[in-house]
Amino acid sequence: MTEGNFVDYVKIYVSSGKGGKGSTHLHREKFIEKGGPDGGDGGRGGHVILVGNKGLWTLFHLKFARHIKAGHGGDGGGDRSTGADGEDKIIEVPLGTVVKDKETGEILFEVTEHGEKKILCKGGKGGLGNWHFRSSTNQTPRYAQPGLPGVEMDVILELKVLADVGLVGFPNAGKSTLLSVLTSAKPKIADYPFTTLKPNLGIVAYRDFQSFVIADIPGIIEGAAEGKGLGHYFLRHIERNSTLLFMVPVDTPDIKAEYDILVNELTKYNPEMLDKERLLIITKCDMLDDELRAELKAELDVSFKDVPYLFVSSVAQQGLTELKDKLWKMLNE
Repeated sequence: MTEGNFVDYVKIYVSSGKGGKGSTHLHREKFIEKGGPDGGDGGRGGHVILVGNKGLWTLFHLKFARHIKAGHGGDGGGDRSTGADGEDKIIEVPLGTVVKDKETGEILFEVTEHGEKKILCKGGKGGLGNWHFRSSTNQTPRYAQPGLPGVEMDVILELKVLADVGLVGFPNAGKSTLLSVLTSAKPKIADYPFTTLKPNLGIVAYRDFQSFVIADIPGIIEGAAEGKGLGHYFLRHIERNSTLLFMVPVDTPDIKAEYDILVNELTKYNPEMLDKERLLIITKCDMLDDELRAELKAELDVSFKDVPYLFVSSVAQQGLTELKDKLWKMLNE
C-alpha cells in the first residue's frame, strides 16, 4: 500500500431512508358492496450500517464518498399489502474504526471485530395503513399514518490500527529498518528525518507458526502532543497496542533524556499510555565494541532500573531473536 492510499480520517454525511406512507385503500370487489378498509403499512426506511472487515487496512475507499444515503421505504397498498423496505446502505470499515458525531465530538461506537455490524442511522418507521384504525364507530377510516423521516448526520470515521506492539522513537531511530527485518513489510527507508509519513504494519513470524503485529508510526519529536512534527497526528494508532517498544539510537548523547521526552509526549497525549508494557531497545549497536557495550550497560543499569532494555542492530541482525522472544513473552504474560 502506498503512502497516498493510507487514509485514517474521513468526514462523511449519512442519511437513512424515510418510512413509506400507510395506505387509505378501501376494498372494492364485485358483489361486495362495502369491503371496508384494507390499506397496508408503509415499508421501513433503509438503515446505514457499518460492518467490520479484517481485510481492510485503510479508509481510502471512503475518501471520496462524501454523501451516503439509504433507500426510502415503499408506500403501503391495497389488500393489506406492506410497502417494500428501503435498501440498507452497508459501509465496510477496517477493524479499529471509531465513529464520532462531527457536531458534538461524541464517540458513537467502535468497530473492532470482523463481521461486527453497527447501525449508524436507523431508517424511519413505515406508517400504519387505515386497516389498523377501523372500529365499530369508524368502519371506513379514510386516513393513515405517514412514514417517519430518516436520520441525517455528519460523522467522522477515525482509524486506530490494531497491533500488538507499537514502535516509538525520534525520527531516524531505525523504526522502519527494524520493521523491514522483523517482518515482510517494505517501509520507506532513507537517511533523513520523517521518512515515514504514514503508519506501517508488519506481521512478525514467531516459533510454532505463531505471530504478532507491529505498528510503526512517524517519528515523535519534543512538543508532538502540542502539534509539532507528524507524530502527534498518528499517536492514536498506538493507543490500542498492549506493548510499546521505545527505540533510541546508541549514538544519542543522552539516552535517558531522549527516552524521557518520548514518555512525556505520550503521557501528555493520553495518560493511559503509562499503563502499557514498555521495552527499550538501543538500536544501531553494531557500532559498539565489547568494551563500549560494557560501559553503556553499566550506565543503563542505573538509569533504567524499572524498564527492561536490549541491544539491537537491525543492519547486522544482532539481538533480533532475543527481541522477538522478549516481546512474545510480554504479550502473553
